[in-house]
Amino acid sequence: MPASVRGMGIDDVPLGERLGRSWILLFGVIPVDYDDLCLVERDPGRRFLERSKLLTMASWEHEREVRPLEKGCEVTDRLAFRLRRGLGAVPGSTRIARGIIAWLFRHRHRRIVTWFGAPV
Repeated sequence: MPASVRGMGIDDVPLGERLGRSWILLFGVIPVDYDDLCLVERDPGRRFLERSKLLTMASWEHEREVRPLEKGCEVTDRLAFRLRRGLGAVPGSTRIARGIIAWLFRHRHRRIVTWFGAPV
């Protein structure tokens, strides 16, 4: 997380303002990309919408919804992205980006389960 928002909860960050740069680290060490975070909508405890730009992406939109269930909850992430012009021109780059993003979100969902309990 950017230093400007470290320690804040999602309900505390301002909407529609660039929050700062968050580095994406390979193996938690090697910087491979960054995310200029911007939260544009939120429904506390239920949903948020982020619209950001990354080093590799001209646009990135991430919406997360949390839906309560009888036991636990369901987490749904929706993503849309557009590679930067130079990267998008490379054959297969969109397919590779989708694969990396799918892996990243599987990892994130495993971490959520670790923090909050087994999936239902």
